[in-house]
Amino acid sequence: MSLTLHFHPLASFCWKALIALYENNVPFTPNLVDLGNPAERAALVKLWGIGKFPVLRDAARNETVPESSIIIEYLDRNYGGRTRFIPDDAGRALQTRLRDRFYDLYVHLPMQKIMLDRLRPEDKKDPHGVEEARAQLRTSYAMIDRQMASGGWAMGDDFTLADCAAAPSLFYGNMAEPFGGAHKNLAAYLERLKARSSFARVLKEAEPYFQMVPKES
Repeated sequence: MSLTLHFHPLASFCWKALIALYENNVPFTPNLVDLGNPAERAALVKLWGIGKFPVLRDAARNETVPESSIIIEYLDRNYGGRTRFIPDDAGRALQTRLRDRFYDLYVHLPMQKIMLDRLRPEDKKDPHGVEEARAQLRTSYAMIDRQMASGGWAMGDDFTLADCAAAPSLFYGNMAEPFGGAHKNLAAYLERLKARSSFARVLKEAEPYFQMVPKES
Protein backbone atom coordinates (compact mmCIF):
# COMPACT_ATOMS: atom_id res chain seq x y z
CA MET A 1 0.00 0.00 0.00
CA SER A 2 1.18 3.49 -0.84
CA LEU A 3 -0.24 5.18 2.27
CA THR A 4 0.80 4.73 5.89
CA LEU A 5 -0.94 6.56 8.74
CA HIS A 6 1.14 7.03 11.88
CA PHE A 7 -1.39 7.40 14.67
CA HIS A 8 -2.81 6.26 18.01
CA PRO A 9 -6.35 4.82 18.20
CA LEU A 10 -7.34 7.04 21.16
CA ALA A 11 -5.92 10.30 19.82
CA SER A 12 -8.72 12.64 18.84
CA PHE A 13 -6.92 14.35 15.96
CA CYS A 14 -6.05 10.91 14.60
CA TRP A 15 -9.75 10.05 14.62
CA LYS A 16 -10.33 13.03 12.35
CA ALA A 17 -7.95 11.64 9.70
CA LEU A 18 -9.25 8.08 10.11
CA ILE A 19 -12.82 9.21 9.45
CA ALA A 20 -11.72 10.65 6.11
CA LEU A 21 -9.85 7.49 5.14
CA TYR A 22 -12.81 5.27 6.05
CA GLU A 23 -15.35 7.55 4.34
CA ASN A 24 -13.85 6.77 0.94
CA ASN A 25 -12.44 3.32 1.74
CA VAL A 26 -8.92 4.51 0.98
CA PRO A 27 -6.48 1.63 1.50
CA PHE A 28 -3.68 2.41 3.95
CA THR A 29 -1.36 0.75 6.44
CA PRO A 30 -1.98 1.81 10.06
CA ASN A 31 1.12 2.28 12.19
CA LEU A 32 0.26 2.64 15.87
CA VAL A 33 2.78 4.93 17.60
CA ASP A 34 3.44 4.70 21.33
CA LEU A 35 4.88 8.09 22.29
CA GLY A 36 6.11 6.53 25.52
CA ASN A 37 8.45 4.32 23.52
CA PRO A 38 11.64 6.31 22.77
CA ALA A 39 12.34 4.51 19.49
CA GLU A 40 8.80 5.00 18.20
CA ARG A 41 8.78 8.65 19.25
CA ALA A 42 12.13 9.19 17.51
CA ALA A 43 10.79 7.61 14.32
CA LEU A 44 7.79 9.95 14.38
CA VAL A 45 10.01 12.99 14.98
CA LYS A 46 12.12 11.95 12.02
CA LEU A 47 9.00 12.07 9.86
CA TRP A 48 7.62 15.30 11.33
CA GLY A 49 9.86 17.34 13.59
CA ILE A 50 7.01 18.49 15.82
CA GLY A 51 6.57 14.85 16.88
CA LYS A 52 2.77 14.81 16.95
CA PHE A 53 0.37 12.53 15.15
CA PRO A 54 -1.37 11.91 12.84
CA VAL A 55 1.20 11.88 10.06
CA LEU A 56 0.42 10.43 6.64
CA ARG A 57 3.26 9.02 4.56
CA ASP A 58 2.61 8.55 0.83
CA ALA A 59 5.41 6.38 -0.55
CA ALA A 60 4.15 6.53 -4.13
CA ARG A 61 4.32 10.32 -4.19
CA ASN A 62 7.24 10.59 -1.75
CA GLU A 63 5.15 12.94 0.40
CA THR A 64 4.94 13.27 4.18
CA VAL A 65 1.75 15.00 5.24
CA PRO A 66 1.23 16.11 8.87
CA GLU A 67 -1.77 17.77 10.56
CA SER A 68 -5.26 16.34 10.33
CA SER A 69 -6.88 19.10 8.25
CA ILE A 70 -4.04 19.02 5.74
CA ILE A 71 -4.16 15.22 5.57
CA ILE A 72 -7.86 15.36 4.72
CA GLU A 73 -7.35 17.98 2.01
CA TYR A 74 -4.50 15.89 0.63
CA LEU A 75 -6.71 12.82 0.50
CA ASP A 76 -9.53 14.83 -1.07
CA ARG A 77 -7.21 16.00 -3.84
CA ASN A 78 -5.25 12.82 -4.50
CA TYR A 79 -7.42 9.93 -3.29
CA GLY A 80 -10.92 11.32 -3.70
CA GLY A 81 -14.06 9.21 -3.58
CA ARG A 82 -17.80 9.51 -3.07
CA THR A 83 -17.37 11.95 -0.16
CA ARG A 84 -15.87 15.30 -1.09
CA PHE A 85 -14.49 16.97 1.99
CA ILE A 86 -13.94 20.42 0.46
CA PRO A 87 -16.76 21.76 -1.75
CA ASP A 88 -15.88 22.94 -5.25
CA ASP A 89 -17.69 26.23 -4.70
CA ALA A 90 -15.13 28.73 -3.37
CA GLY A 91 -17.51 30.34 -0.89
CA ARG A 92 -18.66 27.03 0.59
CA ALA A 93 -15.07 25.81 0.66
CA LEU A 94 -14.12 28.83 2.75
CA GLN A 95 -17.02 28.25 5.14
CA THR A 96 -16.09 24.57 5.44
CA ARG A 97 -12.54 25.46 6.40
CA LEU A 98 -13.85 28.03 8.87
CA ARG A 99 -16.03 25.44 10.61
CA ASP A 100 -13.11 23.02 10.64
CA ARG A 101 -11.03 25.69 12.38
CA PHE A 102 -13.93 26.43 14.76
CA TYR A 103 -14.15 22.80 15.90
CA ASP A 104 -10.39 22.42 16.21
CA LEU A 105 -9.74 25.68 18.06
CA TYR A 106 -12.88 26.23 20.10
CA VAL A 107 -14.03 22.69 20.89
CA HIS A 108 -11.09 20.35 20.37
CA LEU A 109 -8.35 22.35 22.12
CA PRO A 110 -10.37 23.31 25.23
CA MET A 111 -11.56 19.70 25.47
CA GLN A 112 -7.94 18.54 25.43
CA LYS A 113 -7.04 21.08 28.11
CA ILE A 114 -9.62 19.54 30.46
CA MET A 115 -8.80 15.92 29.64
CA LEU A 116 -5.05 16.35 29.91
CA ASP A 117 -5.37 18.22 33.21
CA ARG A 118 -6.88 15.05 34.65
CA LEU A 119 -3.54 13.32 34.06
CA ARG A 120 -1.56 15.91 36.00
CA PRO A 121 -0.44 15.36 39.61
CA GLU A 122 -2.56 17.26 42.12
CA ASP A 123 0.12 19.89 42.70
CA LYS A 124 0.44 20.56 38.95
CA LYS A 125 -3.22 20.95 38.06
CA ASP A 126 -4.47 24.17 36.47
CA PRO A 127 -7.99 24.84 37.81
CA HIS A 128 -8.12 28.35 36.34
CA GLY A 129 -7.13 27.11 32.88
CA VAL A 130 -9.66 24.28 33.12
CA GLU A 131 -12.48 26.66 34.04
CA GLU A 132 -11.55 28.88 31.08
CA ALA A 133 -11.68 25.81 28.84
CA ARG A 134 -15.09 24.83 30.23
CA ALA A 135 -16.40 28.34 29.58
CA GLN A 136 -15.14 28.19 25.99
CA LEU A 137 -16.85 24.84 25.46
CA ARG A 138 -20.15 26.17 26.81
CA THR A 139 -19.95 29.11 24.41
CA SER A 140 -19.11 26.82 21.50
CA TYR A 141 -21.89 24.37 22.39
CA ALA A 142 -24.48 27.15 22.31
CA MET A 143 -23.29 28.26 18.88
CA ILE A 144 -23.34 24.72 17.48
CA ASP A 145 -26.77 24.06 18.97
CA ARG A 146 -28.16 27.03 17.04
CA GLN A 147 -26.37 26.00 13.84
CA MET A 148 -27.76 22.47 14.03
CA ALA A 149 -31.39 23.46 14.65
CA SER A 150 -32.41 22.19 11.20
CA GLY A 151 -30.46 18.93 11.47
CA GLY A 152 -28.07 17.63 8.83
CA TRP A 153 -24.32 18.01 8.87
CA ALA A 154 -22.05 20.91 9.73
CA MET A 155 -22.39 22.37 6.23
CA GLY A 156 -25.94 21.21 5.58
CA ASP A 157 -26.67 18.20 3.39
CA ASP A 158 -23.10 17.12 2.66
CA PHE A 159 -20.64 15.42 5.02
CA THR A 160 -17.38 17.43 4.86
CA LEU A 161 -14.07 18.24 6.51
CA ALA A 162 -16.02 20.14 9.17
CA ASP A 163 -17.82 16.95 10.26
CA CYS A 164 -14.51 15.07 10.44
CA ALA A 165 -13.39 17.79 12.88
CA ALA A 166 -16.66 17.82 14.80
CA ALA A 167 -16.89 14.08 15.52
CA PRO A 168 -13.88 13.55 17.82
CA SER A 169 -14.07 16.98 19.44
CA LEU A 170 -17.74 16.56 20.38
CA PHE A 171 -17.38 12.92 21.44
CA TYR A 172 -14.62 13.72 23.92
CA GLY A 173 -16.04 17.18 24.62
CA ASN A 174 -19.18 15.61 26.03
CA MET A 175 -16.95 13.67 28.43
CA ALA A 176 -14.99 16.77 29.43
CA GLU A 177 -17.94 19.16 29.74
CA PRO A 178 -21.26 17.34 29.28
CA PHE A 179 -23.76 18.95 26.93
CA GLY A 180 -26.61 18.89 29.41
CA GLY A 181 -30.30 19.04 28.53
CA ALA A 182 -30.16 22.54 27.05
CA HIS A 183 -28.34 21.48 23.87
CA LYS A 184 -30.63 18.95 22.24
CA ASN A 185 -29.68 19.90 18.67
CA LEU A 186 -26.00 19.46 19.53
CA ALA A 187 -26.65 16.10 21.19
CA ALA A 188 -28.65 14.93 18.16
CA TYR A 189 -25.79 15.97 15.86
CA LEU A 190 -23.32 13.90 17.87
CA GLU A 191 -25.66 10.91 17.60
CA ARG A 192 -25.77 11.32 13.81
CA LEU A 193 -21.98 11.46 13.74
CA LYS A 194 -21.69 8.32 15.88
CA ALA A 195 -24.08 6.50 13.54
CA ARG A 196 -22.04 7.42 10.44
CA SER A 197 -20.28 4.22 9.36
CA SER A 198 -16.83 5.85 9.13
CA PHE A 199 -16.97 7.24 12.67
CA ALA A 200 -18.66 4.13 14.05
CA ARG A 201 -15.67 2.16 12.76
CA VAL A 202 -13.23 4.54 14.45
CA LEU A 203 -15.09 4.18 17.75
CA LYS A 204 -15.21 0.40 17.46
CA GLU A 205 -11.46 0.20 16.88
CA ALA A 206 -10.81 2.52 19.84
CA GLU A 207 -12.95 0.51 22.28
CA PRO A 208 -10.10 -1.71 23.58
CA TYR A 209 -8.22 1.44 24.63
CA PHE A 210 -11.04 3.37 26.28
CA GLN A 211 -9.92 2.36 29.77
CA MET A 212 -6.93 4.64 29.19
CA VAL A 213 -9.15 7.75 28.80
CA PRO A 214 -8.64 9.95 31.88
CA LYS A 215 -11.74 10.10 34.08
CA GLU A 216 -12.75 13.11 36.16
CA SER A 217 -11.16 12.91 39.59
